Order: sequence, then C-alpha cells, then structure tokens
Amino acid sequence: MTTERTEDIAVALFGELFMADQLARNRISKALPRGMELSHFSVLNHLARAGDERTPAQLARVFHVTRGAMTNTLARLEWAGHIHIRPDWDDARRKFVAISPAGRAARDAAVQSVAPLIGEVVEALGADRVRAVLPVLRELRARLEREG
Repeated sequence: MTTERTEDIAVALFGELFMADQLARNRISKALPRGMELSHFSVLNHLARAGDERTPAQLARVFHVTRGAMTNTLARLEWAGHIHIRPDWDDARRKFVAISPAGRAARDAAVQSVAPLIGEVVEALGADRVRAVLPVLRELRARLEREG
C-alpha cells in the first residue's frame, strides 16, 4: 500500500481549490446583473452584511487587494450610486464608505440572480456534505489569513 506524501495532498487540494474558484467566479460573474462585476458585488455584499461604514483601507484588507484596486472599485460603485463616500470629520485624511439604498437594491438583485446557481450546486452535492466540509474550509481560510 502506498501512502500519499503530504506535499502531494497539498498540491491536489490547492489545485482543486484554484479550479473551483475559477469556475465559481466565472459562473457567478455571468449571472450578475448587467454591468455589475464580481468585485462590485463582493463589496456591496460585505457592506450590506456589515451594516455600518468601513474605510477604504479596511475594505482593501478584507478583500486582500491593494488600496489602489479598492479605490478603483469604490469609484465605480460611487459613480453608479451604489455607495456613499464621506470624509472622516475627525481626520480629513480618512474616508468612510457606506452602502446606499440603490446599492442595497443592486446587491439584493444580484443575490437573487446568483442564489439559484449556488443552490443548485449545494443541492447536487448534498447539503449535509457541504455542511460537513465548511469547517475545514473555514479553518483553511483562517490559517491562510493568519499566515498571510
């Protein structure tokens, strides 16, 4: 009986994660409402769930992107009327970002567009199997964030 080396298991795991990520992003991007990018949806979804304002720097950290990339995403969302950006009244160097009512409506429409796709995948795999793998994926994500 041969046993797989830890490195072989790691390569197989990350290969599957990368491919699943690519396929999921592609599928969800196609289902989003016209003109909405996955990065826009992600930020709107985060702000809607957070329920309060965030700084651009906080958002960049959460999404593991540069401040410049986040600034670009926020500018597009602000232009579309999906977010409000205001100065920090105590520190003029900082800004705060909040989701607007139009942004919440756009996020909700996007959720309605992608939810059936995600639901189909969970249904096909089995909710119990998906629920069983979630703790492992959460632990993997947390470890990568800590080491990141």
